Amino acid sequence: MDKKQLSERDICTKYITPALEGAGWDIETQVREEFSITNGRIIVRGKLHTRAKNKRAD
Repeated sequence: MDKKQLSERDICTKYITPALEGAGWDIETQVREEFSITNGRIIVRGKLHTRAKNKRAD
């Protein structure tokens, strides 16, 4: 199968996670997937405000 046809999740499952396990990482305690690092910036327009999307780390 061509890697260009795989989704990001498929690549992570088939290649990245096994490589981390092979390097000695404990997947249960040392790896967090799609971890939110901020609540998103606050956007103010006049008297209205809203919050942008959360920033996430892969």
